[in-house]
Amino acid sequence: MKVLHVIPAVAPRYGGPSQAVLGMGCALMQHGVEVLIATTDADGRGHLPAVLGVPQEYQGVPVIFFPRQWSEAFKYSRPLAAWLAAHVSEFSVLHIHAVFSHASLAAAAACRQRDVPYLVRTLGTLDPWSLRQKPMRKRLLWHLGARRMMDGAAAVQYTTRAEQRLVEHHLGLRRGVVIPLGIDQASYTAPVDLAQFSARHSGLNQHPYILVLGRLHPKKGVEALIAAFLRATRNEGLHDWRLVVAGDGDEGYVAHLRRIAREQSGGERVVFTGWVAGAEKLAVLRGAAVLALPSHQENFGLVVVEALSCGVPVLVSPHVNLADDIQAAGAGWVVPLDAPRLEAGLVEVMALPEERQCRGSAGRDLAARFSWPQVAAELTQLYRRVERTESRCAHMSLLG
Repeated sequence: MKVLHVIPAVAPRYGGPSQAVLGMGCALMQHGVEVLIATTDADGRGHLPAVLGVPQEYQGVPVIFFPRQWSEAFKYSRPLAAWLAAHVSEFSVLHIHAVFSHASLAAAAACRQRDVPYLVRTLGTLDPWSLRQKPMRKRLLWHLGARRMMDGAAAVQYTTRAEQRLVEHHLGLRRGVVIPLGIDQASYTAPVDLAQFSARHSGLNQHPYILVLGRLHPKKGVEALIAAFLRATRNEGLHDWRLVVAGDGDEGYVAHLRRIAREQSGGERVVFTGWVAGAEKLAVLRGAAVLALPSHQENFGLVVVEALSCGVPVLVSPHVNLADDIQAAGAGWVVPLDAPRLEAGLVEVMALPEERQCRGSAGRDLAARFSWPQVAAELTQLYRRVERTESRCAHMSLLG
């Protein structure tokens, strides 16, 4: 079986959704599926140093890159659209990742023209909160092609039941399936040098810290977290704590976060490390007392599963769609985003080391449910079901 994955970009700066497709591709290949990822070379305002128009190995997966010609948001690429129109018929199924992008709409249009079945992973872009962000642009794209893409999908992949409920109730979509994302469990038990990372960043080995990790974006609730953390650490016995912000995002937004910390006298207690990856990312995760993700919206939260795999408990908002699982497993704290309760939640997290240890242990058990081999098996079954259904429909059409 040959499956083409189409996604607007895979550069690390785009966070979990883009990185997940690479892990998914590796797992599917180990499951016997022939995989190719088609994407653009977008990397923020710049471009990945990739050879264009030729399949190549990228982070262990065959990927073919095309130039992003304009629009960081839409990631328009005429060469990618032309390649899709010419080649989608070579694949059994297309797996489209994203909704409001040129790559997604072009892939769906090519599939409809060539009678190739496709499914769509929505990346959380269709829940009510997300649709309220830049609503005019999304409304226009919805009517220009996104609605038709969703209606024509053989299946719609959600990563949590909470996401499925929100989207189907709001938009009336059908054919939804819930298949979570996964992680490479073994990589989170590899040895790392915690002391070397801590020494590079303001002597963090001398301080317990709460961690923010990944792409920095207004939806992540980091402004509220910084303010609540700085208030919480005024309490007796909590002065030694640090908030580590390990990630990157729009330059203006990151500068805004730094300014918030500085203006609230948090220059020493809020540590910005910039983007971390590989062994450095694992080190900052392993060293954390807790991972915080108080998002306004999060369809999955891959970084949460990564933290839990390291035995690190998490503090999340109810708007992280894994919140119910975390609550049920006792793997962390689910705290509303309003200032008093967020501050109180942080105080509890920092003041109770035995509770952190207990919830971290529970987190390992929860994280074991999100393994790439299991996800790959579920996806392969879905692809085969979609392929069989499409073949049956085509046969009936010929008979009719």
